[in-house]
Parts: sequence; structure tokens; C-alpha cells
Amino acid sequence: MQQVQAVVAKAKGAPVELVTINVPDPGPGEAVVKVQACGVCHTDLHYREGGISDSYPFLLGHEASGIVESVGAEVTSVAPGDFVILNWRAVCGDCRACNRGEPQYCFATHNATQKMTLEDGTELTPALGIGAFAEKTLVAAGQCTKVDPEARPAAVGLLGCGVMAGIGAAINTGQVTRGRSIAVIGCGGVGVAAIAGAALAGASPIIAVDIDSKKLETAKKMGATHTVDSSASDPVEEIKRICAETYPGAEGADVVVEAVGRPETWKQAFYARDLAGTVVLVGVPTPGMTIPDLPMTDLFGRGGSLKSSWYGDCLPSRDFPMLVDLYRQGRLDLDAFVTEEIGINDVEAAFDRMHGGDVLRSVVIV
Repeated sequence: MQQVQAVVAKAKGAPVELVTINVPDPGPGEAVVKVQACGVCHTDLHYREGGISDSYPFLLGHEASGIVESVGAEVTSVAPGDFVILNWRAVCGDCRACNRGEPQYCFATHNATQKMTLEDGTELTPALGIGAFAEKTLVAAGQCTKVDPEARPAAVGLLGCGVMAGIGAAINTGQVTRGRSIAVIGCGGVGVAAIAGAALAGASPIIAVDIDSKKLETAKKMGATHTVDSSASDPVEEIKRICAETYPGAEGADVVVEAVGRPETWKQAFYARDLAGTVVLVGVPTPGMTIPDLPMTDLFGRGGSLKSSWYGDCLPSRDFPMLVDLYRQGRLDLDAFVTEEIGINDVEAAFDRMHGGDVLRSVVIV
């Protein structure tokens, strides 16, 4: 057992606190990781606000990289000294998805068995089973993916959630390729990552849609070929027009990624796709949201696929090393997602900056 500093949300809506926590020595199948960097994700804010559960106190942070400090019995996948990205899809290997050879759809994922606690012994709920706004954290060994140790921790740690979610939404879920068009509605961190993924795959045109001109400029830098300000024009009609210019007869984009998580933008995505096209929902809706007034004849008549993308349908052991290699080769600009590096006591201020539109990611350097 050791004591470290960590950021905890103790009550719904209350500011987070920097406190001392207890981190157990790793048991069988577990690892203790010395955190080097952790991105400040909207999901952490959802935890603080009670939008995910009411299992307070929460140990926040989940988009992280670091060095394995120690491992428990039966751990062979990583060893002390390994540089790893933490993930929240530590596949179980024995669920129906895993047994049919599709571990990227595993939702019976592993977390550490032991609990980290406050100094008084109160058990903590780690965000997405990770809890990385901390000097050290205890995770299941399967949540550690070994990658190139020369990579910048602040940049590659973002593959632990938002950047992977966006890239995967385009490539894994949407299966965008050369000769296919894509539109992305919502150009925050996840949406811009979907644009970067589409550019990697050779898609064209790549259409970025948002109401914020600053976000649209960032989208262009990450690979968007066209931008649409949806506060000034109808995004459905603009997407259709742009796609028809490239592919005469097209009635929309082959793939439309919705990265907002709202009924009105999902309906825009639905009607902006080509016949037999694909809608990918990667934006996270809140409980109670519904999609009203969508005729079933439109669902049937337009054909195609309506998909949701959890974590970009990624398999960390497959996708993380590949994307880190692309980053090291200069083909994937992960550094561009790091807007600022901050201290572990600056998380609350980073939550405030999320609403200004100027930040893709604030990254805590531990």
C-alpha cells in the first residue's frame, strides 16, 4: 500500500479536490502504473455532475499514459518499466463477442479487483475503471497497452479515450475508405479525431460541420476538405451539395459521424447520408433523449446502416501500437490535440475552459 495525490469528485456538482489516496499493491492480474499524463475529457465532467452514476466519491481521469511500476501474480502482458497507454476495454476473452472472434465488441471488460480508497478507507470509484488524475493508479493488467517508449506521453495518452473514439468511429465503425465521402457533425476533440481518421483512410470529400468557426478552422488543419457553419446554412443541404459535386448523383455522404449526441444533430446526420449510407453515433446522449417524428418509411426507404460507436470499436492491443507508429512517422498529428499542459491541481479550471471552444484537450502532466 502506498499513498499518492489524486483528484477526486466527492459530491454531485461540487468542485473536485486534490486529496491523498491509498493505492494497494497489485494483486493477481493487476498493475500499478505511475501516471505521466492524463487528458481532461468531457466524460470526467459527466462523472462529476452525476451524469453516469451516483457512486461517489469518484477518482477521475481515464485518458492516460504512464510507466508500469509493479505487477501482480500471473501478469505476463506487461512488466515494470513498460511505457503503456491505459484503456477501458480490457477484453475478457470469454464473452460471446470474444468467442466469435470480435473482441472489439467486448463489454465484459476487466478492472482491478482491489479498491483504491481515501485516507479514511472510503472506497473510490475510478472513472471508467482507471482513475488517472493521480500520481499512481491501480488497474487490471489488461488495461495497459505497451507502446513505443519514445512517444510523447501527453499526446499518445489521448488514444485512451477521445482520440481513439473519433478515429475509430470513422475507420472501424464507419469503415470509411478511399472513394467514399464522410461528414462529421460536431468538431470537438472526438469529431476532429474522426476527421483525422478519415484523412488517414483517404476519404474525400471530408466535410466538417459545426457552429463554431474556431472549431471549423481546427478541422481544416486536421484534414477536412470542406467546412459547413450550420448556424448560417442548412447542413443537410450543404453536405448533399458538396458530395454531389464530387460524385454526381450522390444524395449525401457515404458516412456521417454524429459527434454531438443530440437528437437534432442525429436527425441531420440521418438525412445527410447517401442512400444506403451509414450513420455513426459517437456523441454521448444524456438519459431521456429521444428522436421524435422520424417516420419508419424513411428508416426503411433510405436503407443503409445506423450504428453506435463505443470507444471507436477499437481493440487496444491492435489499434494503439499502430496509431502510435503513425504518430512517430509524422502521419498522425496527435500533438495537435494537446491544447495545453496543466498541473494536477488545475482540473477544475480545465472543466471551465471546455465550454469556450478553444480547447481540444487540456492534459494533466503528473
